[in-house]
Order: sequence, then structure tokens, then C-alpha cells
Amino acid sequence: MPPDLVELDDTDRHILKLLAENADIACGEIGRRISISQSVAWRRIQRLKESGILGKRRLVFDNEALGFTVTVFLGIKLSAKDSASLAEFERAITAIPEVQVVQHVLGIFDYRVRIVARNLSDFERVLRRRIMALPGISEFEANVLLSEERRRGPIG
Repeated sequence: MPPDLVELDDTDRHILKLLAENADIACGEIGRRISISQSVAWRRIQRLKESGILGKRRLVFDNEALGFTVTVFLGIKLSAKDSASLAEFERAITAIPEVQVVQHVLGIFDYRVRIVARNLSDFERVLRRRIMALPGISEFEANVLLSEERRRGPIG
């Protein structure tokens, strides 16, 4: 096993499963569910944080409840792939408010971008006025999200 890899036991895995279901669960509740004390649960969680297994907690917003009913994934190919061009593109694309995720990927496209919009007309406006105006884009492909299923990570 590599030296930086943390070894997890069954208790750690159970804690991770409970936190994956509800990141706000209290240490006391974790302890009750897996028959350990609140202080042991707290120490285990701190160890998982210190090891880097548990990162920062994030809020997950409901895009539809906020009025963003369309999600589009764009595959984007750039004409130039030097580090300055990549940095310029990343800086420009992340400044667009409707862009939720920017992933630099290996494959047919250089980037995979997740965009939310209020409707298809709104997406077209974002595409034409903001994304197509970015420097260095040679081609792109849009895929509209029809449905999404959340899957737990390898622990769950």
C-alpha cells in the first residue's frame, strides 16, 4: 500500500456512509447508529478530515427550484492547447455565471462544461453571446440533460 493511502476499517466506512447520506448528521447520532461513543465518532471524523478523505462540505442547490430548468453539457475543443491558451480559456469560461463545472478532459474534446439555464432560449443566449465569444474555441457539442441519477461513491 502506498504510504499516503489511508487504511479504512469497517467503522470508518460506516461513518463515511452515514455522512454521505447526511453531511449534517451529529457525532452523537453517528455513535448511536454504529455503537461507538460521540467522542470516538468525532475523533474518527477528524482523522478522516486530516487525512484528506473528507474535504470541505458543500451545499447542493436545487437548480429547478431556483428556476434553472435546463442543464447542458458542452464538449469544447480549443484551437490552441498551450498553457497560456488553456489558462485564458479557463479564466474566461469560469467567469460566466451559468457555468457550474469546468472539467479539463482527455478525449475528443478538451473541456467538458456543465451549464444551467432557465430554458432553451436562455441557453441559446448564453451560448451565442458568452460562450461562442470566447477566444480559441474551434468546435463544440451540446448535450441536454434529460434526467439525472445520483450514485454514491465507492464507499456507499
